[in-house]
Amino acid sequence: MEILGPAPARHDLAHEALTPARSRILESLQQAAEPLTASTLATSLGQHTNTVREHLEALVERGLATRFQADPAGRGRPAWRYSPSTELREPDARVRDYAALAFVLAEQIAHSSTDPDADAIAAGHSWGRMLTRDAVRGTAAAARHKTVALLTDIGFDPDADSRANRVILRRCPFLDIARQQSRIVCSAHLGMIATVVEEFGGDGAGVQLLPFADSHGCVVKFERSGDKR
Repeated sequence: MEILGPAPARHDLAHEALTPARSRILESLQQAAEPLTASTLATSLGQHTNTVREHLEALVERGLATRFQADPAGRGRPAWRYSPSTELREPDARVRDYAALAFVLAEQIAHSSTDPDADAIAAGHSWGRMLTRDAVRGTAAAARHKTVALLTDIGFDPDADSRANRVILRRCPFLDIARQQSRIVCSAHLGMIATVVEEFGGDGAGVQLLPFADSHGCVVKFERSGDKR
């Protein structure tokens, strides 16, 4: 069971933020068709069972997951099985409210627009301009690095190569919506990133976004031609 794409961006003002490892385990539970054991998760994620069990117990303690023992089947104690909590999917109520609004807007664009991709990208352009009101333009290389820094600030947990030509977005603030309306949400993200890098002095037209293209996240590529490094 391999889940491509980013982990959810979890926010909980009363606790420390979930680590990337625990975020991915929570996402695995949410995407599974049935409750999972620690050993099953460990095998699918390529981790040690004890490590996964420790993360699962931490999620249970936080109220983000539940556990139960299956009925006995043969010798030995039945293994614990884990499921995502149905009462607390996203710890921060504000994030849930914003996500609900974003979902409604994405649905509206998808069903009413004659060109959903273009309208979603246009919305992303507006978002990007809002995020860069006080931007100072510089070289294309500086623009890429500034864009990565901004993506960090708004919760995408980007992992960039040394020149920021290729970036993996390891978390997504709108992951649940993106899985339902990927065409709209990902187009809006593309428009936002293209505008941000443009406002910082880079080439927005050269930006590519490959949704769920990597086992650790979505991939952003920046056009290198004409860059002044």
